[in-house]
Amino acid sequence: MKVGILGGTFDPPHNAHLEIAGAAREKLGLERVIFMVAGNPRLKNNPAISPVGERLHMARLATTGKPGFIVSDLETHSDKPTRTVETLRQIQPKAGEQDELYFIMGWDNLFKLDKWYRPAEIIDRSIIVAIPRPDCPKPSTDQLEKDLPGLSRRLVWLDGPWMDISASDIRQRVRNGQDIGNLVPPGVATYIREKGLYRK
Repeated sequence: MKVGILGGTFDPPHNAHLEIAGAAREKLGLERVIFMVAGNPRLKNNPAISPVGERLHMARLATTGKPGFIVSDLETHSDKPTRTVETLRQIQPKAGEQDELYFIMGWDNLFKLDKWYRPAEIIDRSIIVAIPRPDCPKPSTDQLEKDLPGLSRRLVWLDGPWMDISASDIRQRVRNGQDIGNLVPPGVATYIREKGLYRK
C-alpha cells in the first residue's frame, strides 16, 4: 500500500492543502493521504499558533467527505518539539511491511531538508514528494544530492498544483474582515467565523 503524509500546522487548513493531497494521491496512486497535524513543530516555535484542538478539528472539517484523506493526531500527544523522523518511525511499524511512505513537501522545505534532524533516515524511511511553490525556484537536483547524498534516488517531482495560498495570508484576511470563502473549505470558514478565530 502506498501512503502519503502531508504534515503541517494547518492553521487553518486551506484549499491548497486539499489540492496538493489530491494531486499526490492521483498521480502516485496513493491509497490514502494522512494529514499529520503538528503539535509543537520544532521549526515553527511560534506562540501565536492556534491550540492543537482547534487545528485538529479544522483539519477534520476540511477532509470530511474526501475519500482517502485521514487526519492524524499522532504528533499532538507530546509537549516536546515534533521531528519528522520520529513520526516516520512510529508510522512504519503500524503501516505494514508492504507499505511505502511518501512524504509530501514544498520546494521551499526541500531546500532545507539536509538541515532537518536525521535527514538520511528520513529518505531511507520515505520517498520525498516535491510540490512546487510559486514563490520558490525549483531546487537543483545536483545540489540536493550534494547536500544530502542518496536523495535524488528517493525523490519524486510533481508539476502541480500551483496554488498560491498561505495560512498566514488567510489569518491576515480574517483580521482585516475580508472574505476567505474561496480559500478554505466551507466547514472551515464557518468554524473560523463562529469561533472568532484569528480576530486578534
